[in-house]
Amino acid sequence: MLPSSPCGGGAGPGCSRTRPMAAVGALALARWPRLVAASRPLHVGPPSWAGHNRWSKVKNVKGPRDTARSRLFQRLSLMLRTAAREGGPDPALNAQLANVVEQCRAKNMPKASIEAAIHGAERSAAAAARLLYEARGPGGSALLLEVLTDNPRRSQQDVRLILTRHGGTMAEGARHGFEQKGVVRVGPRDLQGHPVSLEAALEAALEAGAQDVCPDEEEEEEEEPALKFICETSALRTVRERLEASGLRPLSAAIEYLPRDRVPLPEGTREQAERLLQALGDCPDVVRLYHNIQ
Repeated sequence: MLPSSPCGGGAGPGCSRTRPMAAVGALALARWPRLVAASRPLHVGPPSWAGHNRWSKVKNVKGPRDTARSRLFQRLSLMLRTAAREGGPDPALNAQLANVVEQCRAKNMPKASIEAAIHGAERSAAAAARLLYEARGPGGSALLLEVLTDNPRRSQQDVRLILTRHGGTMAEGARHGFEQKGVVRVGPRDLQGHPVSLEAALEAALEAGAQDVCPDEEEEEEEEPALKFICETSALRTVRERLEASGLRPLSAAIEYLPRDRVPLPEGTREQAERLLQALGDCPDVVRLYHNIQ
Protein backbone atom coordinates (compact mmCIF):
# COMPACT_ATOMS: atom_id res chain seq x y z
CA MET A 1 0.00 0.00 0.00
CA LEU A 2 1.44 3.32 -1.06
CA PRO A 3 1.95 5.99 1.58
CA SER A 4 -0.64 8.68 1.52
CA SER A 5 0.19 12.17 0.30
CA PRO A 6 0.51 14.94 2.89
CA CYS A 7 -2.24 16.67 0.97
CA GLY A 8 -4.68 13.83 1.52
CA GLY A 9 -3.83 11.55 -1.39
CA GLY A 10 -4.25 14.11 -4.18
CA ALA A 11 -2.20 16.80 -5.67
CA GLY A 12 -4.68 19.61 -5.59
CA PRO A 13 -4.10 23.27 -6.10
CA GLY A 14 -3.62 23.80 -2.40
CA CYS A 15 -0.77 21.33 -2.11
CA SER A 16 2.39 23.12 -0.94
CA ARG A 17 4.63 20.64 -2.78
CA THR A 18 3.08 21.11 -6.23
CA ARG A 19 2.88 24.90 -6.12
CA PRO A 20 6.62 25.46 -6.67
CA MET A 21 6.73 22.95 -9.54
CA ALA A 22 3.79 24.62 -11.21
CA ALA A 23 5.46 28.01 -10.84
CA VAL A 24 8.70 26.71 -12.39
CA GLY A 25 6.77 25.13 -15.28
CA ALA A 26 4.87 28.33 -15.98
CA LEU A 27 8.06 30.37 -15.85
CA ALA A 28 9.83 28.01 -18.26
CA LEU A 29 6.86 28.03 -20.64
CA ALA A 30 6.78 31.84 -20.60
CA ARG A 31 10.49 32.29 -21.22
CA TRP A 32 11.24 29.34 -23.55
CA PRO A 33 7.88 28.25 -25.08
CA ARG A 34 9.38 26.46 -28.08
CA LEU A 35 11.88 24.48 -26.03
CA VAL A 36 9.26 23.34 -23.55
CA ALA A 37 6.73 22.51 -26.25
CA ALA A 38 9.25 20.36 -28.09
CA SER A 39 10.08 18.51 -24.84
CA ARG A 40 13.76 19.31 -25.24
CA PRO A 41 16.02 19.24 -22.19
CA LEU A 42 16.70 22.75 -21.00
CA HIS A 43 20.29 23.68 -20.18
CA VAL A 44 20.83 27.06 -18.65
CA GLY A 45 24.48 28.16 -18.49
CA PRO A 46 26.44 31.37 -18.24
CA PRO A 47 25.89 33.77 -21.11
CA SER A 48 28.45 33.78 -23.93
CA TRP A 49 29.26 37.27 -25.12
CA ALA A 50 29.71 37.92 -28.83
CA GLY A 51 33.30 38.77 -29.75
CA HIS A 52 34.78 37.39 -26.54
CA ASN A 53 37.53 35.40 -28.30
CA ARG A 54 38.38 38.30 -30.58
CA TRP A 55 38.68 40.66 -27.63
CA SER A 56 40.95 38.19 -25.87
CA LYS A 57 43.30 38.29 -28.85
CA VAL A 58 43.19 42.07 -28.96
CA LYS A 59 43.84 42.31 -25.22
CA ASN A 60 46.60 39.69 -25.10
CA VAL A 61 48.38 40.49 -28.38
CA LYS A 62 47.50 43.92 -29.70
CA GLY A 63 47.44 45.60 -26.29
CA PRO A 64 51.03 44.74 -25.28
CA ARG A 65 52.22 45.46 -28.82
CA ASP A 66 50.64 48.91 -28.79
CA THR A 67 52.16 49.58 -25.37
CA ALA A 68 55.61 48.61 -26.62
CA ARG A 69 55.20 50.79 -29.71
CA SER A 70 54.11 53.75 -27.60
CA ARG A 71 57.14 53.27 -25.35
CA LEU A 72 59.39 53.10 -28.42
CA PHE A 73 57.98 56.35 -29.81
CA GLN A 74 58.58 58.05 -26.46
CA ARG A 75 62.24 57.01 -26.56
CA LEU A 76 62.64 58.12 -30.15
CA SER A 77 61.06 61.48 -29.33
CA LEU A 78 63.57 61.98 -26.52
CA MET A 79 66.42 61.03 -28.84
CA LEU A 80 65.13 63.51 -31.44
CA ARG A 81 64.95 66.34 -28.92
CA THR A 82 68.41 65.59 -27.58
CA ALA A 83 70.00 65.41 -31.02
CA ALA A 84 68.27 68.63 -32.08
CA ARG A 85 69.50 70.45 -28.98
CA GLU A 86 73.07 69.23 -29.46
CA GLY A 87 73.44 69.85 -33.20
CA GLY A 88 70.53 71.95 -34.37
CA PRO A 89 67.08 71.16 -35.78
CA ASP A 90 68.14 70.71 -39.43
CA PRO A 91 68.87 67.04 -40.29
CA ALA A 92 70.86 68.17 -43.36
CA LEU A 93 73.38 69.87 -41.04
CA ASN A 94 73.07 67.46 -38.10
CA ALA A 95 74.18 63.90 -38.91
CA GLN A 96 73.12 62.56 -35.52
CA LEU A 97 69.62 63.98 -35.93
CA ALA A 98 69.40 62.64 -39.48
CA ASN A 99 70.24 59.16 -38.21
CA VAL A 100 67.55 59.29 -35.52
CA VAL A 101 65.02 60.52 -38.10
CA GLU A 102 65.86 57.47 -40.24
CA GLN A 103 65.26 55.21 -37.26
CA CYS A 104 61.90 56.88 -36.64
CA ARG A 105 60.83 56.38 -40.24
CA ALA A 106 61.95 52.75 -40.16
CA LYS A 107 59.68 52.23 -37.13
CA ASN A 108 56.74 53.95 -38.90
CA MET A 109 56.69 56.87 -36.49
CA PRO A 110 54.24 59.51 -37.82
CA LYS A 111 55.84 62.47 -39.58
CA ALA A 112 53.88 64.91 -37.40
CA SER A 113 55.30 63.27 -34.25
CA ILE A 114 58.85 63.53 -35.61
CA GLU A 115 58.49 67.21 -36.42
CA ALA A 116 56.81 67.95 -33.08
CA ALA A 117 59.69 66.31 -31.19
CA ILE A 118 62.32 68.27 -33.13
CA HIS A 119 60.54 71.58 -32.64
CA GLY A 120 59.95 70.71 -28.99
CA ALA A 121 63.70 70.69 -28.37
CA GLU A 122 63.69 74.48 -28.27
CA ARG A 123 60.95 74.53 -25.64
CA SER A 124 62.54 71.81 -23.52
CA ALA A 125 63.72 73.24 -20.22
CA ALA A 126 66.46 70.74 -19.43
CA ALA A 127 68.82 68.84 -21.70
CA ALA A 128 68.88 65.07 -21.40
CA ALA A 129 72.13 63.42 -20.29
CA ARG A 130 73.66 60.44 -22.10
CA LEU A 131 74.96 57.77 -19.73
CA LEU A 132 76.50 54.34 -20.11
CA TYR A 133 75.92 51.85 -17.29
CA GLU A 134 77.97 48.68 -16.88
CA ALA A 135 76.37 45.65 -15.26
CA ARG A 136 76.61 41.91 -14.71
CA GLY A 137 73.66 39.62 -15.27
CA PRO A 138 72.88 35.99 -14.35
CA GLY A 139 75.64 33.51 -15.11
CA GLY A 140 78.30 36.23 -15.23
CA SER A 141 76.92 37.77 -18.44
CA ALA A 142 78.01 41.31 -19.27
CA LEU A 143 75.56 44.14 -19.95
CA LEU A 144 75.92 47.68 -21.26
CA LEU A 145 73.01 50.11 -21.04
CA GLU A 146 72.80 53.37 -22.94
CA VAL A 147 70.59 55.71 -20.94
CA LEU A 148 69.09 59.02 -22.00
CA THR A 149 67.55 60.90 -19.10
CA ASP A 150 66.88 64.31 -17.61
CA ASN A 151 67.24 62.86 -14.11
CA PRO A 152 70.41 60.69 -13.84
CA ARG A 153 69.95 59.93 -10.15
CA ARG A 154 66.45 58.58 -10.66
CA SER A 155 67.51 56.55 -13.71
CA GLN A 156 70.40 54.96 -11.84
CA GLN A 157 68.12 53.97 -8.97
CA ASP A 158 65.57 52.47 -11.38
CA VAL A 159 68.20 50.45 -13.24
CA ARG A 160 69.83 49.26 -10.02
CA LEU A 161 66.46 48.09 -8.68
CA ILE A 162 65.67 46.14 -11.86
CA LEU A 163 69.08 44.45 -11.77
CA THR A 164 68.69 43.49 -8.11
CA ARG A 165 65.25 41.96 -8.69
CA HIS A 166 66.49 39.76 -11.52
CA GLY A 167 69.86 38.53 -10.28
CA GLY A 168 72.06 41.29 -11.71
CA THR A 169 74.22 44.06 -10.31
CA MET A 170 75.99 47.23 -11.37
CA ALA A 171 79.63 46.36 -12.06
CA GLU A 172 82.59 48.22 -13.49
CA GLY A 173 84.69 46.44 -16.08
CA ALA A 174 81.84 44.95 -18.12
CA ARG A 175 82.67 47.36 -20.91
CA HIS A 176 85.92 45.50 -21.64
CA GLY A 177 83.89 42.62 -23.07
CA PHE A 178 82.63 44.84 -25.91
CA GLU A 179 84.13 46.81 -28.77
CA GLN A 180 82.74 49.79 -30.61
CA LYS A 181 81.79 49.21 -34.23
CA GLY A 182 79.87 51.03 -36.90
CA VAL A 183 76.56 49.31 -37.64
CA VAL A 184 74.42 50.08 -40.69
CA ARG A 185 71.00 48.46 -40.68
CA VAL A 186 69.52 47.88 -44.12
CA GLY A 187 65.94 46.95 -44.98
CA PRO A 188 65.21 43.38 -46.12
CA ARG A 189 64.09 44.78 -49.50
CA ASP A 190 66.03 47.07 -51.79
CA LEU A 191 64.90 50.42 -53.16
CA GLN A 192 63.01 48.60 -55.93
CA GLY A 193 61.10 46.46 -53.43
CA HIS A 194 62.94 43.22 -54.23
CA PRO A 195 64.11 40.91 -51.40
CA VAL A 196 67.82 41.17 -50.60
CA SER A 197 69.47 37.75 -50.52
CA LEU A 198 72.37 37.04 -48.20
CA GLU A 199 74.64 36.47 -51.21
CA ALA A 200 73.76 39.91 -52.60
CA ALA A 201 74.29 41.41 -49.14
CA LEU A 202 77.77 39.86 -48.88
CA GLU A 203 78.69 41.23 -52.29
CA ALA A 204 77.41 44.67 -51.32
CA ALA A 205 79.38 44.50 -48.06
CA LEU A 206 82.64 43.82 -49.93
CA GLU A 207 82.03 46.70 -52.33
CA ALA A 208 81.06 49.10 -49.52
CA GLY A 209 84.04 48.23 -47.30
CA ALA A 210 82.06 46.54 -44.50
CA GLN A 211 83.71 43.82 -42.42
CA ASP A 212 80.69 41.56 -41.94
CA VAL A 213 76.96 41.28 -42.58
CA CYS A 214 74.31 39.22 -40.77
CA PRO A 215 70.55 39.20 -40.14
CA ASP A 216 69.43 41.54 -37.37
CA GLU A 217 67.94 39.09 -34.87
CA GLU A 218 67.06 41.80 -32.36
CA GLU A 219 63.97 42.95 -34.29
CA GLU A 220 61.58 40.19 -33.26
CA GLU A 221 58.44 42.05 -34.34
CA GLU A 222 59.46 42.20 -37.98
CA GLU A 223 58.52 39.28 -40.24
CA GLU A 224 61.53 39.99 -42.47
CA PRO A 225 64.58 40.85 -40.35
CA ALA A 226 66.82 43.70 -41.42
CA LEU A 227 70.43 43.15 -42.42
CA LYS A 228 73.21 44.41 -40.17
CA PHE A 229 76.43 45.60 -41.86
CA ILE A 230 79.39 45.94 -39.48
CA CYS A 231 82.37 48.20 -40.14
CA GLU A 232 84.99 50.32 -38.40
CA THR A 233 83.59 53.39 -36.67
CA SER A 234 85.60 55.72 -38.91
CA ALA A 235 84.07 54.16 -42.05
CA LEU A 236 80.45 54.32 -40.91
CA ARG A 237 79.34 57.21 -43.11
CA THR A 238 81.17 55.92 -46.18
CA VAL A 239 79.73 52.42 -45.85
CA ARG A 240 76.23 53.78 -45.47
CA GLU A 241 76.52 55.96 -48.57
CA ARG A 242 77.95 53.09 -50.66
CA LEU A 243 75.22 50.69 -49.57
CA GLU A 244 72.58 53.19 -50.58
CA ALA A 245 74.34 53.82 -53.90
CA SER A 246 74.25 50.06 -54.59
CA GLY A 247 70.45 50.10 -54.38
CA LEU A 248 69.95 49.01 -50.78
CA ARG A 249 67.73 50.86 -48.29
CA PRO A 250 69.60 51.94 -45.12
CA LEU A 251 67.41 52.20 -42.03
CA SER A 252 69.96 53.53 -39.56
CA ALA A 253 73.68 54.02 -39.06
CA ALA A 254 75.18 54.28 -35.61
CA ILE A 255 78.17 53.37 -33.46
CA GLU A 256 77.28 50.44 -31.21
CA TYR A 257 78.90 48.11 -28.70
CA LEU A 258 79.30 44.56 -30.00
CA PRO A 259 80.38 41.68 -27.71
CA ARG A 260 83.84 40.24 -28.24
CA ASP A 261 82.69 36.77 -27.13
CA ARG A 262 79.33 35.18 -26.42
CA VAL A 263 78.55 33.47 -23.11
CA PRO A 264 76.36 30.31 -23.17
CA LEU A 265 73.96 29.94 -20.24
CA PRO A 266 72.14 26.87 -18.90
CA GLU A 267 68.37 26.74 -19.35
CA GLY A 268 67.30 28.04 -15.93
CA THR A 269 69.88 30.79 -15.87
CA ARG A 270 69.00 31.79 -19.43
CA GLU A 271 65.33 32.20 -18.53
CA GLN A 272 66.32 34.45 -15.63
CA ALA A 273 68.56 36.46 -17.95
CA GLU A 274 65.73 36.85 -20.47
CA ARG A 275 63.45 38.21 -17.76
CA LEU A 276 66.17 40.70 -16.81
CA LEU A 277 66.61 41.84 -20.42
CA GLN A 278 62.85 42.23 -20.78
CA ALA A 279 62.61 44.32 -17.62
CA LEU A 280 65.51 46.54 -18.68
CA GLY A 281 63.98 46.93 -22.13
CA ASP A 282 60.76 48.16 -20.50
CA CYS A 283 62.64 50.86 -18.59
CA PRO A 284 61.78 54.13 -20.38
CA ASP A 285 65.23 55.68 -19.88
CA VAL A 286 67.15 52.77 -21.48
CA VAL A 287 67.47 53.58 -25.19
CA ARG A 288 69.92 50.82 -26.09
CA LEU A 289 70.83 47.53 -24.40
CA TYR A 290 73.85 45.36 -25.24
CA HIS A 291 74.68 41.92 -23.85
CA ASN A 292 76.99 39.00 -24.59
CA ILE A 293 74.51 36.18 -23.99
CA GLN A 294 74.64 33.48 -26.65
